[in-house]
Amino acid sequence: MDPRTPVLVGGGQLNQRADPLEPVDMIVEAVRLAAADAGAPALAAAVDSVRVVGMLSWRYRDPGALVAERLGATPRHTLYTGAGGSHPQALVNDAAADVQAGRCDVVVVGGAEAWRTRMALKKQGLKPDWTRQGDDVPEPEIRRAVSMQHPTEIAAGADRPVHVYPLFEQALRLATGRSDTEHRAEVARLWARFSGVAATNPCAWVGEAVSAGDIATPSASNRVISWPYTKLMVSNNSVEQAAAVIVCSVEAAQRLGVPSDRWVFPLAGAEAADTDAIGERHRLDGSPAIRHAGATALALAGVEVGDLGPVDLYSCFPSAVQVAAHELGLPLDDPSRELTITGGLTFAGGPWNNYSTHAIAAMIDAVRSTGRVGLVTANSGYLTKHSMGVYGPDPIAQGFRRESAQAAVDAEDTTPLVEQHSGAASLETWTVRHDRDGRPDLAIATLRVVGGGRTLARSDDAATIGALMADTDAREAVVAEDASFILDS
Repeated sequence: MDPRTPVLVGGGQLNQRADPLEPVDMIVEAVRLAAADAGAPALAAAVDSVRVVGMLSWRYRDPGALVAERLGATPRHTLYTGAGGSHPQALVNDAAADVQAGRCDVVVVGGAEAWRTRMALKKQGLKPDWTRQGDDVPEPEIRRAVSMQHPTEIAAGADRPVHVYPLFEQALRLATGRSDTEHRAEVARLWARFSGVAATNPCAWVGEAVSAGDIATPSASNRVISWPYTKLMVSNNSVEQAAAVIVCSVEAAQRLGVPSDRWVFPLAGAEAADTDAIGERHRLDGSPAIRHAGATALALAGVEVGDLGPVDLYSCFPSAVQVAAHELGLPLDDPSRELTITGGLTFAGGPWNNYSTHAIAAMIDAVRSTGRVGLVTANSGYLTKHSMGVYGPDPIAQGFRRESAQAAVDAEDTTPLVEQHSGAASLETWTVRHDRDGRPDLAIATLRVVGGGRTLARSDDAATIGALMADTDAREAVVAEDASFILDS
């Protein structure tokens, strides 16, 4: 075997339920857990590159340098990302390519969030006493954030994921022809299965299974966030979690004493992005970037979809899973395989940008235990940027390969975005935002205008909100009576 072959040797996950730690200390503990998982504690001090996923809990100038210092390592390279859930998988793809090319020998990819502690202190008007780095600290390599601030979305109130992914959910419902009640029940059944996986995952934040009925039904503890999503259908960021994985060369693994039965091979990776502006996408119930990046990664690995064993689809919201499953050709209801190995961001935990590091750590165990090839998908923004990783118990003859699928995505149809519109338009998809007391307070919609373009709009009109939340027959009757049914923009 080529001594430069990249191999994942260990993954560590941490739930810090008591005695809060600051984020860099959580990453340090996760790295130590990963080294122990590899059967080679010396790995922690041998790290020569530390790559950290962007954190919201605290501002660090170079968290990788702090992690290395506390591990007793002397890295030649550190990296820090901006916001985006696709970064962990992309960083692992980078690490595999760098190890293969001889640029690094032992790479850590990790991240952490102490959001629960940070928010608890904020309610008391306090800030945590965590490490502060001055501007004189050398800046690491920076990986930019994914854009989530298009003016049309901000103007329409679609200014965060929990207000955008429900738009995709309605588009999915309309494509199936289901009623609101039918579709919500179907989504709740999917999420209940994810909850069941989390209940078997010792690293999940929520360790008890939740029924489909409880997920679908609004209650005091399960308020509606943005119609049709309840709290138990959205990512849970109120966590204290860290995860790290270690990528190294076969030569380094052997030199540092990692038993070969701990090795999992990154076989292939791929990336692609859909348009930053959701209004420009051809369909709101699909993703060419997922389709092409997934197909590219699998082809590079020499694997068919039917050959896959464990799979973890990025699961910030139910619509993200449904779109990815459709584009990749994976059934939503395969009794032999769920579409998560962790339980997803609602139940396993949604530590902002770092969820997929947890998924990759879990995939190491899943490939070891099943002996089958696995797939991880990771997503940034509003189903915007995607990174794929294919992992196996054995290397392939071609070695690790990684390509961009962007050219194929760029050849796909898009939709003209109408930034300013006045006049008739037809309703395409919508959501209704709710306040913290469970009251609907804003309707957000995408509209089709004459000529096929799309615009976004908002309305706080009670009658409009009521019509959009009515049962299917009543809503369609309203629309049928007025073909130019639009929201105030």
